[in-house]
Amino acid sequence: MQGDDAELTAAVRAAQGGDEVAFRTVYRAVHPRLLGYVRTLVSEPDAEDVASEAWLQIARDLGRFSGDADRFRGWAARIARNRALDHLRSRGRRPAIGGDESDLAVLPAGANTADEAMEALGTGRTMAMISRLPQDQAEAVVLRVVVGLDAKSAAEVLGKRPGAVRTAAHRGLRKLAELLDESSEGMAEPEQGRGASQWDGGRGVTHKATRTLRET
Repeated sequence: MQGDDAELTAAVRAAQGGDEVAFRTVYRAVHPRLLGYVRTLVSEPDAEDVASEAWLQIARDLGRFSGDADRFRGWAARIARNRALDHLRSRGRRPAIGGDESDLAVLPAGANTADEAMEALGTGRTMAMISRLPQDQAEAVVLRVVVGLDAKSAAEVLGKRPGAVRTAAHRGLRKLAELLDESSEGMAEPEQGRGASQWDGGRGVTHKATRTLRET
């Protein structure tokens, strides 16, 4: 990850100097995850349009950006979120707003089920399930796990406290694990050695990623 971040940082800086190839590198590295975040706010097919509007602003304002790869991801996510909320307002829809942060003060104990949901986040099935989470949890999970922001950067995007974002992310992951369990009920276990990766939905445990989520 550190190597990837170093490459993205270098590409961002080169793009700021007018290097179009570097900008395409930045786009390829960031766009898929950024689009995934936009989809937690805006339904298809509008999500693609909102993401395009966000990239137009990113390109326009890139010269004013300052920071490394992690800060760039956070900066891009803030732009995307603002464009998404503008889009919802323009259509007379109220932006989805999370609940009161007062009940998020204490981190939930134990995250074994969340561990199992972590690995599955890269699958289309689990990404679809994110839409079933409360809005605050969906945004926190996508920003922290998919976009890859630390709690402080994600909190800046959402305008919340880092502790609230950490808790919302953990609760969201635990709920995703429950949804994965529900979706697997009634499915026949495959023959040993055949189709196991499809049957479990990619629900292997990624301890390193989970540890990072807890500590950042």
